[in-house]
Amino acid sequence: MAPVYHFKDFAGSSHRILIDMIRRSGVRGRFLDLGAAGGEIGDTVRSQFERTFAFEFDARRIPEIRRRFDHGVIADLERVHVLPKRCDAVLLADVIEHLRDPAILLRQVREALSPGGMVFLSVPNIANLTIRVGLLFGYFIYRDRGILDSTHLRFYTFDSLRAEIETAGFEIRELRGSSVPIRLIFGDYVPLWLIELGEAILAPITQLWKALLAYQLIIVATPKRED
Repeated sequence: MAPVYHFKDFAGSSHRILIDMIRRSGVRGRFLDLGAAGGEIGDTVRSQFERTFAFEFDARRIPEIRRRFDHGVIADLERVHVLPKRCDAVLLADVIEHLRDPAILLRQVREALSPGGMVFLSVPNIANLTIRVGLLFGYFIYRDRGILDSTHLRFYTFDSLRAEIETAGFEIRELRGSSVPIRLIFGDYVPLWLIELGEAILAPITQLWKALLAYQLIIVATPKRED
């Protein structure tokens, strides 16, 4: 069964950062969300685009996809050979870490982008402090969600993500990190006001030490120019 992902709408989350990046980019035209889940991110930025497309593996999401996008496709991204052409923005939120060969999809994304198009992408940071400390004590256990989600086939640091993206023919324009989701970890035990205070403090600190503190790595990239 495909993993079920939920929209993370809180300060410092990867989804809020991706939405902010898309809005600030000013990109218009055609929007493609690969691995759209429930389509919340796409729905949030939908008014910015003339036409929106979504690909999602989980067939249970089709009612949400149909409601939030102009066109929706239920498909395994590792079996897709053609993507919609002339896309101005492509979103890959927590997708490529689930693929056996992300390079194939990234090349397809590059071919699908229009001149000047942009890709917005996020992956978990395997070099996060919590993982480093766990390894120090011999602790590495897969979970139902998070950085060690049992469905993750690839693990990325900033350097390895940069290499993956650049090898696929992209130039990185912006790189940010999301905060550790303390709301999801302590939400049942800590008052909401204290959670929100922690998020507000943690978000800027994470940007200062992304390689160590980022829970997820988030980038904006454009296709390399042909010489």
